[in-house]
Amino acid sequence: MQRRLEGKVSSFFFEYDTPGWCSVRNKKVGVTFRLIQLVVLVYVIGWVFLYEKGYQSADSLISSVSVKFKGLTVTNVTGMGPHIWDVADYVFPPQGSSSFVVMTNFILTTDQQQGNCPEVKPGHSTPLGLGSWGRPDGGGRALLDIRTGRCVSFNKTVKTCEVFAWCPLEVDDNIPDPPLLQEAENFTLFIKNSISFPRFKVNRRNLVESIDNKYLKNCLYHKTRDPLCPVFKLGYIVSESGQDFRALALKGGVVGITIDWNCDLDWPVRFCKPVYQFHSLYDEGNKISSGFNFRFARYYTNGTSRRKLFKVFGIQFDIMVDGKAGKFDIIPTMTTIGSGIGIFGVVSSRVSGGRGRPVPPLAPRLPPFAGEAGGGGGHRVGWGWESGEEYLRDVWEAGGDRTLSGAAPGLKLGGTGPG
Repeated sequence: MQRRLEGKVSSFFFEYDTPGWCSVRNKKVGVTFRLIQLVVLVYVIGWVFLYEKGYQSADSLISSVSVKFKGLTVTNVTGMGPHIWDVADYVFPPQGSSSFVVMTNFILTTDQQQGNCPEVKPGHSTPLGLGSWGRPDGGGRALLDIRTGRCVSFNKTVKTCEVFAWCPLEVDDNIPDPPLLQEAENFTLFIKNSISFPRFKVNRRNLVESIDNKYLKNCLYHKTRDPLCPVFKLGYIVSESGQDFRALALKGGVVGITIDWNCDLDWPVRFCKPVYQFHSLYDEGNKISSGFNFRFARYYTNGTSRRKLFKVFGIQFDIMVDGKAGKFDIIPTMTTIGSGIGIFGVVSSRVSGGRGRPVPPLAPRLPPFAGEAGGGGGHRVGWGWESGEEYLRDVWEAGGDRTLSGAAPGLKLGGTGPG
């Protein structure tokens, strides 16, 4: 029992096994084998290491965006007369966040005050006969006023329900065409973007090293001539998103502005620069609830509370910042190298034989035979071929050529046994 235990311990510490190998002299097999190795090598080095930068650790960004507008236009609309529109009038919200609306068209209802007046829509002309004020049963979401229950003359031929509301009621059937603020196409937008990669302690702004005050006052963004200028013409943004400004300004829409920061911090930080892109977020083919609009009012008092109601059509701009940074790190580098070596080793250990039969996996070790027992340092064969292990032993003991012509043309066996 003790000798068996000593033998096992001795075998565990002082013996090792090496895999068998075969040499296949076959052009098709050899070329196929090398091509497979080449594909794996290109994948590991080209894709994993270089393209995916498997030697780097990565970090996502933290971002802040603010905007400023410049532009002035004038309109002459019934009920307002000549009117100057500046940034405080046509940008919502005025403080300049990463999502904002630029007014391009509007419908004005002037001199509204609270009182009773006939409904505008002839489709709502059914007398209700209510005995008291209040919304009728089943009035639905479309009602924007309180019906009194009386029928009054809308005009000489049509009677409608009387309502308690801001009178006169808004008529929004006819949208001004061309858009009243079409000059917004020439307004300019200044974007300030600050980012941070906290893991690498790197902070950047879109006002990079090449931008100074003189340049900033005169530059205008163009994707090829001036790709780093942070001042944008609204018409150019809409055009680059694949839309027509006049068509979009008529009923409104949505445009996305993306700022991409993809930085390789193995290079100097000055090479970490933003890339601007513009996207249409509005489906012109969808006729259901098309465009973008909202309402706001300007109130004033002249004995009674009055207001001007604006139904605003505008373009909503959404600024989205995305990106990541990478920098050399020994841990992902060693992980990538190790996995690449493992994949390469697996592929290299599988090769087809001369007769189209795959090389079998390693078989259990053969018992000692002539040469090994004599202490001459004989070899073991780690796997069997067509005729099995007995055939290999016979060839070896006979001292024959190590080429097994009977098994497969050009097949050689090799390998070493326990050391």
